[in-house]
Amino acid sequence: MEYHEVLDYLYEKLPFYQRKGPIAYKADLVNTQALDKLFGYPHKQFKSVHVAGTNGKGSVSHMLASVFQSAGYKTGLYTSPHLKDFRERIRIDGKMIPESDVTDFVVRFLELNRKEELEPSFFELTVMMAFDFFAREKVDIAIVEVGLGGRLDSTNVIMPELSVITNISLDHTALLGDTLGKIALEKAGIIKKGIPVVIGESHPQTMPVFAGIAHENHAPILFADQMFTCGIPRLTMNYQRLFSVKGNDGLDFPDIQLDLLGNYQSKNLCTVLSALLILRKFGWSIPEYSLRDGLSNTLVRTGFAGRWQTLGYNPLIICDTAHNEGGIREVVSQIGQMAYKRLHMVIGMVSDKDVASVLALLPKEATYYFTKASVERSMDSSQLKKIGAFFGLEGDHWVDVTSALTAAKAAAEKEDLIFVGGSTFVVADAL
Repeated sequence: MEYHEVLDYLYEKLPFYQRKGPIAYKADLVNTQALDKLFGYPHKQFKSVHVAGTNGKGSVSHMLASVFQSAGYKTGLYTSPHLKDFRERIRIDGKMIPESDVTDFVVRFLELNRKEELEPSFFELTVMMAFDFFAREKVDIAIVEVGLGGRLDSTNVIMPELSVITNISLDHTALLGDTLGKIALEKAGIIKKGIPVVIGESHPQTMPVFAGIAHENHAPILFADQMFTCGIPRLTMNYQRLFSVKGNDGLDFPDIQLDLLGNYQSKNLCTVLSALLILRKFGWSIPEYSLRDGLSNTLVRTGFAGRWQTLGYNPLIICDTAHNEGGIREVVSQIGQMAYKRLHMVIGMVSDKDVASVLALLPKEATYYFTKASVERSMDSSQLKKIGAFFGLEGDHWVDVTSALTAAKAAAEKEDLIFVGGSTFVVADAL
């Protein structure tokens, strides 16, 4: 098989949540466990950190990976979804898995599966591809990001050094539950017996769930926002964010530089610092130089993209993959702190999200360019425009992201701000 044939197989022959939505979701670990056995239990051959959460898990995963790389460890990183290249999902020391390894894995699977006749989803097979790659390449540690939920996510066969849950917000409610407590219960499914867990944010509806599950599993639990407080960031000369973090036990981290932009990264930074302090106690050598160097070079080391990313200047064009109520609330807050003459919003969403809750948060003074990303799940742009009008959002609709962004650029002046988002797939198309 050629690489392009392998991609056709992965995208077209297997159930693919990113394209098909909930119909492709498998709510059990049966296939993952069978695949794990088929490939010789690769997850047992490397150490790992497991990262779940509604928002922030991608940022936390990439920051942790960058710090471990800076400390000299051979570091695997599994994340999802990808934006431009399938291989973004699986990296070692920031380098994407080679096309030949993707091809070889799928060919091996097809040969091994002749007798088993397993029918995995896209995500199930991709997770096993990552675990097999990490095992064969003998990584020192892998940072593994949960795809959806936690308890029944395909990544949840690992026994990590540490579990991390960033925050909880309403998202994927049809699959995970329609309250914060129910969603927290699914995320808490990554908490393992005796393995410490870091929770990014304290919330009265979720704290009892996490504390209860941790207690049942005799898992030490730490809430990052009770360990650290992070001040308002300052902008450095090279356009990075400078954060001063104070520890409640007197352990302070003044002037930590992040190349991940967005003030909301302050929450993720506290979570990362809490995780690293625990991992140090487990014998991982992470000196402060490596910690600071890793955090200030996350984008360079890991290839992270799509989080408050600058796409152009004059006018300033920013994109962000936030796509649920919690994430959009942070984005709107960030926009509110910026200086610009006029605001242009290139917005598209997928139809299985709570579209109304997101649109209700968006600024009414902007000009809107409603659009449709190039995946089946995307909501028709004319329908999105009609729902937006109900919330006082004025603008026109465009058939695709390229057309919408082109129109926004044509209408904008140098002092304006163009924001592109509402969906990971909108950002992917813009990139």
